Amino acid sequence: MLIGARQARSRLGWRRAPLFLFFCHIPSSRPQSGPPASSVAQVDLFGTICVMPIATAAILCLALSVSDGDTLKALCDEAALPQNLVTVRLAGIDAPESNQAFGQRARQALRDLVLDKTVRLECRANPDRYGRSVCKVMVAPSSCTREPCARTMDAGLAMLTLGLAWWEPQYAREQTPQERGQYEFAEYEAKGKHAGLWTDGDPVAPWIWRQQHPHPRW
Repeated sequence: MLIGARQARSRLGWRRAPLFLFFCHIPSSRPQSGPPASSVAQVDLFGTICVMPIATAAILCLALSVSDGDTLKALCDEAALPQNLVTVRLAGIDAPESNQAFGQRARQALRDLVLDKTVRLECRANPDRYGRSVCKVMVAPSSCTREPCARTMDAGLAMLTLGLAWWEPQYAREQTPQERGQYEFAEYEAKGKHAGLWTDGDPVAPWIWRQQHPHPRW
């Protein structure tokens, strides 16, 4: 779905381009022995193009598409430009791959939660190894049918509750202690209720499935 700048601006309720803190990679002409240096800069969205926003402020975006059960594309700010179209991985969860058992069901569940809705992104400072912004995605519950809607539903937590994603301890560093407890408990409850993929007596975790089925990504 293509959406124009004016449409996006109207749907997101913005009247002017705000300023955000961005985590920017600043190229250096000097040879470096370690990883590239980065710095924080305040920029407007028509100037410097940066990797992703720091989680000091939530950002309202429009969810345009869903790739799988933990990845979406969102249009942020007011212009349908490449630097405003952000690929987001939901923080704290790992959903089945599209070609994996329950993969299409997980994708559909996330579509039902976020597609064509205004979402609030609370992003971590660093992208993942595929360059995706890692964000907590908050969305209004389906019971709210008219704006303004409070975005009180955590999409990642909802996916765990449905039994269509894993919470993996390696993601604990992406979360606050409260979020870790909520996510771990949601997965525990889903297992106990045999919800979603937990109807399978021995489901294969997506990180194991990816090792068994390597293919290029992003």
